Amino acid sequence: MTVTPSRLPRGDEDTEDDTGAEAGDRAEGRAGDSAGPSAGAKAAARPDSAPALPAARTAVPAPGATDVTPASRGFLAKATLITAVLTAAGAVLGLARDQALARLFGAGSETDAFLVAWTIPEFASTLLIEDGLAFALVPAFSLALARRAQGAPGDPVRALVGSTLPRLSLAFVAVSALIAGTAPYLVEALAPGLPDPALAVDCTRLTALCVLGFGLAGYGSAALRAHRRFLAPAAIYVAYNTGIITAMFVLGGRWGVRSAAVGVAVGGALMVVVQLPSIIRELRRKAPAPAVEEPSAADSERAVTGALVATVLLFALCRQSQTLIERFLASTLDAGAISHLNYAQKVAQIPMTLSMMLCTVTFPVVARALADGDVERARNRVERDLALATCVLLLGASVIIACAPQIVELLFQRGAFTPRDTAATAAVMRVYALGLLGQTLTGVLVRSYFSAARPSWYPVAAMATGIVATSWIGAWTVGPWGVLGIAAANASGITVTAVVLLAGMGPRSVPIRVRRVLRELSKPVRAAVIATVAGTFVAEQVPAAVPGLAAAGTTAVAVFLLLAWALDAQGVVPALRSVRTLTRRLTHGRTR
Repeated sequence: MTVTPSRLPRGDEDTEDDTGAEAGDRAEGRAGDSAGPSAGAKAAARPDSAPALPAARTAVPAPGATDVTPASRGFLAKATLITAVLTAAGAVLGLARDQALARLFGAGSETDAFLVAWTIPEFASTLLIEDGLAFALVPAFSLALARRAQGAPGDPVRALVGSTLPRLSLAFVAVSALIAGTAPYLVEALAPGLPDPALAVDCTRLTALCVLGFGLAGYGSAALRAHRRFLAPAAIYVAYNTGIITAMFVLGGRWGVRSAAVGVAVGGALMVVVQLPSIIRELRRKAPAPAVEEPSAADSERAVTGALVATVLLFALCRQSQTLIERFLASTLDAGAISHLNYAQKVAQIPMTLSMMLCTVTFPVVARALADGDVERARNRVERDLALATCVLLLGASVIIACAPQIVELLFQRGAFTPRDTAATAAVMRVYALGLLGQTLTGVLVRSYFSAARPSWYPVAAMATGIVATSWIGAWTVGPWGVLGIAAANASGITVTAVVLLAGMGPRSVPIRVRRVLRELSKPVRAAVIATVAGTFVAEQVPAAVPGLAAAGTTAVAVFLLLAWALDAQGVVPALRSVRTLTRRLTHGRTR
C-alpha cells in the first residue's frame, strides 16, 4: 500500500499549508514581524551570513509528470495517519521489548552490560535513520525528483542512487567491522566501572552488525519519503522490535542477554527487507521525456556533498552523545542505575516520538518547497509543525509526569523488576520529561536548517553547546543526586540546544517568525503546567496502577485540552475542529 498525493492544479500550491491555518495567519505571514521571503533574501545578502536559501523559481513540469504536485491536506492527513499507526505499533512493540528484557533479565549487572552494547544501535538509528543521513538524503532526493519532473536529461534519481549508495554501503560495512574489532576498548571507554565487561564486549560485537542494516534502511527510508511513500518507512521499527523480541524468547534460555544483541542484528536486516519492494518499484519508474537541457544528474550528485554529510552526521553524533555521558556517569553508581535510566528514557520519549510524526511526513514537503524555490510555503509549514508538535508533546508530557509511578508499575513491575526499581525509574522519568520540550523543538528546528540540502555548521555548534552543558551539569549533580542528577543534566543540555537553535533562525535556515512562534508556544506550555498539577493531585489520591493511571491521565488530558482551547492554541484548536467536523460527517452518513 502506498499513499499517493492528490493531483492539484498549479494554482493550489499552498494547499498543504492550509492545514489548521486561518486566513489572517497568511496575511500576517506576508506583512508580519520579520519573515517574508524578501526578508530572508535581504538577510541572506549580508556578507557575513550563511549560504542563502535557493532563489525562487518556477518549476516547469514535463508532460505527464506528477512529481512536482504539491501535497494536499488530504495527502498529509493520510500520510500522517499511516505514520502514526505504524509508529504507535512500533512504540508498543518497543515497550514489549523493554518489558521482555526486564522480565527475563531484570535490572542488574546483566542488563547493564547489554545496555552498554545498546549504545551502538541507539547511535546507528540516530545517525543513519532518524536524523543524520535523512537530513542530507531527503533534500537530495527532493532535488533529484524536481529535476526529473522538469524533464532533465537522463534520470537524476537513478544517478543519485548510483553515485551515493555503493560508497555509503562500503562505509557501513567498514564501520561495522571497526566496532566489532575495537569492542573491548569501546566498552572500557563507555562504562569503565562495569562489573562484567566481557559480557558487554560480546553484546557489542553482535550489535555492531546492525550498522549495515540500519544504514541501508535509512537510505531506503529517505528515498521513499522523498517520493511521498510512507508506509514501508513507518513499518521498519515494527520489523526491528519483532526481531529482538523473537530472539530473546527463542534464544534467551541458552544465550542469556546475548540473545537480545542477536535480535538487534536480525531486526536491522528486517528493516531493509520490509522496504525493499517499494524501493525497487520506485527505481523502476520511467523518467519523463527530457524538456530542458541541463546537467541535472550532476546537480543531484552534488547535492550530497562531503560537507553536508559531515554537518548532519556531526549534529546527530553530538545529539546522541547525551546517552554516552549518561552511561559513563551512571557506570560509577550502584548496579541497575543504567537500567533505570534506560527504562525511564524509553517511556518518557514516547510523547516526543508521537509529536515528531508530523515532521517526518512534512520534512520532504519542506525540502521540496525549497527545491521549487517557494520559501514562504516552507516557512508556513515549519511554523505549523512547531505548533502541532509542541501541543502533542506537552499533552503527553503532562500525563507522563503526573502518572509516572503508575505507568512504570503497569509496564515493568513483574518478574525480576521489583517495586524498588519502579520507584527509582518513575523518579528519573519525571525529571527526563522536563527536557522533552527541548527535545521536540530541537528535532523540528534542525530540519529547517538542513532542508535546503546545504551544509550548515550552526546546528552542530548549538548541539555541542548543549553537550557541554550536559557534561558540566552531570558531573556536578551525579554525586549528590545520583541518577536524578544525570536526568536533570540531560534535560538542561537539550533545552540549551533548543534555545540556541531558535535564536539562530534566519538566513541560515527557513526564516520563521521567532517572536510569533514563541507567543504561540507559550499557550500550550501554560496549559501543560496546570494540567500536570491537576493530574498529579489525582494520581496521589488513587495510587493503584490501573485506576490511578485512568483517573489522573483523563484529568491531565481534559484540563490540557480545555485550557489550550480557551487560549486558542494553534496546535489544538484546528485538531478539535477537525474531530468535530469528522464526527458530524460520520453522524450525517449514518442518518442518510
